[in-house]
Amino acid sequence: MIYTKKQRQLLGLWKRKQLRRINLLEGSVSSGKTWVSLVLWGFWVATMPADKLYLMCGKSLTTLKRNCLIPLEELFGRSNFQFSTSAKEAYLFGRRILLEGANDARSESKIRGLTLQGAYCDELTLFPKDFFVMLLSRLRVPGAKLIATTNPDSPEHWLKKEYIDRRAELDMLVVRFLLDDNTTLDPQYVTAVKAEYTGVFYNRFILGEWCLAEGIVYPQFDRTQHVRQLDSPQGKWYISVDYGTLNAFSAGLWCYDGKQAYRAAEWYYSGRAQRRQLTNTQYLKHIQALAGGRNIEAVVVDPSAASFITELRQAGFTVRKGKNDVVDGIRRVSTALQQGKLLFSPACQDCIREFSLYRWDEKAAEDRPIKENDHAMDDVRYFVNTVLRQPVTLSHSGLTL
Repeated sequence: MIYTKKQRQLLGLWKRKQLRRINLLEGSVSSGKTWVSLVLWGFWVATMPADKLYLMCGKSLTTLKRNCLIPLEELFGRSNFQFSTSAKEAYLFGRRILLEGANDARSESKIRGLTLQGAYCDELTLFPKDFFVMLLSRLRVPGAKLIATTNPDSPEHWLKKEYIDRRAELDMLVVRFLLDDNTTLDPQYVTAVKAEYTGVFYNRFILGEWCLAEGIVYPQFDRTQHVRQLDSPQGKWYISVDYGTLNAFSAGLWCYDGKQAYRAAEWYYSGRAQRRQLTNTQYLKHIQALAGGRNIEAVVVDPSAASFITELRQAGFTVRKGKNDVVDGIRRVSTALQQGKLLFSPACQDCIREFSLYRWDEKAAEDRPIKENDHAMDDVRYFVNTVLRQPVTLSHSGLTL
């Protein structure tokens, strides 16, 4: 195995028995922290008692498998590591490891009553606080340790305020990894990754800073660059929908050629402003009018709009439920704007208006946009996060989110 200087320093702490009860690797994407954390986890587990219980957890079992279980299998071989996400268990050097997802506040009930020798957490800032508190209480065997990774988040995040900032009071090691620490990466790849992030996401995922999301959500949007009149766009046609009854209903007509997406038209209706609610049947007629007889590849819809999804399908539309991870979706829209992958017709006035008004909620403890001027923003996000979404890529010494 080839290690960077920062990775060798971390493994040196393990060799000298200088790991702490809580060991957190934090910092930028593709910095090598996830890869070396798995190496560290494997080495440490191999030296621990075989009759004790261990745990690995991620935001979901799917992300845990993608980010950790498959790379562990590649690192140590199937003879040393076997896993089953359906059985929710794995064996690493003969040690039994339970597998869990920590996707909501109820997750902490999954680990109540356990007695653990060790635990591994992937993307810790995505965990509910209650789950993490319960997990620490389960590490009650002498010499028990937790190894975790995370990218930075808001400085108001519970992990930053209650643990990282108090590490001197706790039995806690925090090691910061930056993209430039990963000297095994191709320089062209590093340049490309740095170009993919903007604004608060650049500060966090490239510079490794714990910083607030503040101000305009999309400072990358520039009318002179992103608003154009294209008379005959070529590509596949999509419609994106943010469903509302009293709140605004926003729909965008998109043409996507595989490289660039053009919002050619929109329909925007506020039941509250017009003092008149429309039915699903009436909404459907407007979607059909927006389609204008084109072959619509799919209508990407707010996943909570179950009754309208049924209406669309009965009318013959192919429907895809929009991926609704708000912050991840905003990051993808920001990147697409930065890279010139999104264009908007001058006719999309409500969408253009919302770009200038959509702001972060600076009073919130977590990243959260203010729930105003966000309906076209939501349908844009559904489209980008569902249709333009790029697959996660792996590098040999780190994982790209």
